Amino acid sequence: MKEKIIQKMSLLVLLLGCISCANYEKWKHITEELEMPSQIFKSEFNQSWQGLLQVMKKYDIAQQNQEAGIIKTRWVDNTDEINFQNSFSKSDKIKAARFKLTINVVRGYRYSREVTKITVYKRQMIEQDFLQGWKEEPSDTILEKTILYRIGQLIKIDNKLKEIDKAREKKQLENF
Repeated sequence: MKEKIIQKMSLLVLLLGCISCANYEKWKHITEELEMPSQIFKSEFNQSWQGLLQVMKKYDIAQQNQEAGIIKTRWVDNTDEINFQNSFSKSDKIKAARFKLTINVVRGYRYSREVTKITVYKRQMIEQDFLQGWKEEPSDTILEKTILYRIGQLIKIDNKLKEIDKAREKKQLENF
């Protein structure tokens, strides 16, 4: 009696294990899509925000709220870029493509020092033809990582300029 219960339990565990593995493969792409590129910067919130604004100058901003730490762009047409990328593959040309960026800046503290975390989300939409309509497509994360890199470089430059100013002030006080 006890052996039959153990056999049934082990069969149930084996069955659940097989189903869970199959489900993971089925939904794996969703977890990968939900990983949004983000980076933590060793800078104050205002410094990171100013760097972000400089990087976002070339985009048409729909919403900007420093207190909430969010910037949203309007739709940007990138049909030519997508068709150029697809020209090296066997896929057909697309009719239209557009994307929208949502950037979130969050203040935090690490070892009593202020840091900021910036997350960039790109929503890419593609229209193959007018019958199918718009379909959301996962981002290749190149643009998101490029924006984060540019913000980082602007913060480094700003920090270096502050360091130079402090050294100059110190030298002037010594010579005074």
